[in-house]
Amino acid sequence: MPPITCTPKSLPKAKLHAAAALAFGENPGNRFPIEKLLRLAPSFAPTPDAIAVLRGKYWGKRAVRLSVSFLDGAPLALRRRIVEHMNAWQRRADVAFTLADRDGDVRIARLDDAQQGGYWSYVGTDILAIDADQPTMNLEGFTLATPESEFRRVVRHEAGHTLGFVHEHMRSELVARIDREKAFKYFDKTQGWSREEVEAQVLTPIENGSLLGNPAPDPDSVMCYQLPPEILLAGAPPILGGADITDSDHRWAGKLYPRADAAPVELLAVDGGGEGVHGAGEARGGETGQPRRPVAVIVPGGEAAYVAALVEALR
Repeated sequence: MPPITCTPKSLPKAKLHAAAALAFGENPGNRFPIEKLLRLAPSFAPTPDAIAVLRGKYWGKRAVRLSVSFLDGAPLALRRRIVEHMNAWQRRADVAFTLADRDGDVRIARLDDAQQGGYWSYVGTDILAIDADQPTMNLEGFTLATPESEFRRVVRHEAGHTLGFVHEHMRSELVARIDREKAFKYFDKTQGWSREEVEAQVLTPIENGSLLGNPAPDPDSVMCYQLPPEILLAGAPPILGGADITDSDHRWAGKLYPRADAAPVELLAVDGGGEGVHGAGEARGGETGQPRRPVAVIVPGGEAAYVAALVEALR
């Protein structure tokens, strides 16, 4: 797995005010609690520029429906495959990406130039501020011959950014594992980055107050890319990055964008051989009055294993 292949994508300063207005329109909760900040830092001046920067990019606790178009004539089979992988976030979350012929909310390119190449996506509601003829996501070099593992690792990661999720490897707890001087040398050698670029791309942690992601840093999250072991401090735990959306990713996405149809189920524990029902339980949400749907939980045997399986299924 190549280290850090997704470059953080930020809006140019000229678009910040428009992006803030769009973010507030989509979700009033994107307004930063300025009053709280003033209590902590009375000298802070809540200027329009500051308000434009200090804001969320979250679509809001509701269904997210985004159309997806392609800017470079990608074959239909490739377009369908990419959108299918973007929709892997549907397992717990009420989100849907749908293929459009043109003018999608999400616009994907496969650019390979120095400025726009690589893998990237604007984050959350920021995609609304991008000009209609410009990409909001880039998947350089993706074709039908690209390995399935890369569709899972890269496409699902970039779709996570579009839903508002940030880079896990830029959480302060993970950045603290990096040896700064080793990082400067490594990325100068492998990427040709200046010290300033390494600071911005690798060593500047995202403020915890602005995070939209797992409550605790998850180095296995699909939103975390691998950090090369040679740049880590001696004895620091490795940061291997995620190859696919994890269970914790799915649970957190489901809390942020909860599905309306997610509740009433009847859980049946069936032993590994498929012989007999050992018990049943009812998932949270049964009070909705919707008919329960049976879900089999395969258990290798034993009451403790059955209880553990029920707990996990109900999470």
